Amino acid sequence: MLISIEQVLDADELRDFRARLATASWQDGARTAGTLARHAKRNQQLDDADPLAVELGNRILRKLAGHPLFVSAALPRRIYPPKFNRYAGGGTYGAHVDSAVMQLPGSGDAMRSDLSATLFLCEPDEYEGGELEIEGAFGVQQVKLAAGDLVLYPSSSLHQVTPVESGERIASFFWIESLVADEGARALLFDLDQSIQQLTPAVPAGDASLLRLTGIYHNLLRRWAAT
Repeated sequence: MLISIEQVLDADELRDFRARLATASWQDGARTAGTLARHAKRNQQLDDADPLAVELGNRILRKLAGHPLFVSAALPRRIYPPKFNRYAGGGTYGAHVDSAVMQLPGSGDAMRSDLSATLFLCEPDEYEGGELEIEGAFGVQQVKLAAGDLVLYPSSSLHQVTPVESGERIASFFWIESLVADEGARALLFDLDQSIQQLTPAVPAGDASLLRLTGIYHNLLRRWAAT
């Protein structure tokens, strides 16, 4: 399931993020790549401990905590702190699959990566290339969203960032461990929740059918959620 979420950051927030990141201390992204991915990764990243990365990442997490579509789609249990990358001058990241288990920074805890997220910080016309290509059941999908928009996709999918031939592509990326590990179950819950939200304004308060649907949603979540 691939889900786009519009305007996670508004125009004022984007201007602030871009101004701050314009003077950031970018480092070679290959330093953080695994053994197999290192040869395919040509980009720049902020160090996880960089105060700017920590501050901006926390701002993203606060926005997402109150975002109903993100919560409905991801059912987040744990989120890896957002990271930031930059592609320019032919920068690319070849086909790869994200690590299944990740150590959370600053703790001994591990998390399972169920969903990957990319939050675009540049407008599509600011750079040539740089599409996020995600391989799924129905072929390869290309994603190049407006600045401030976010895409969620399965961490198990093969994906890549095509070469940025001109301009620069700046984004934040992170991973989510969901309360519901099974992708199919999570997709059913998302569809059911979205249907309930769409029906709610159209029926009287206390409608028996809507109450039953809501009960079904929560009972399925209770059955499938790992806490």
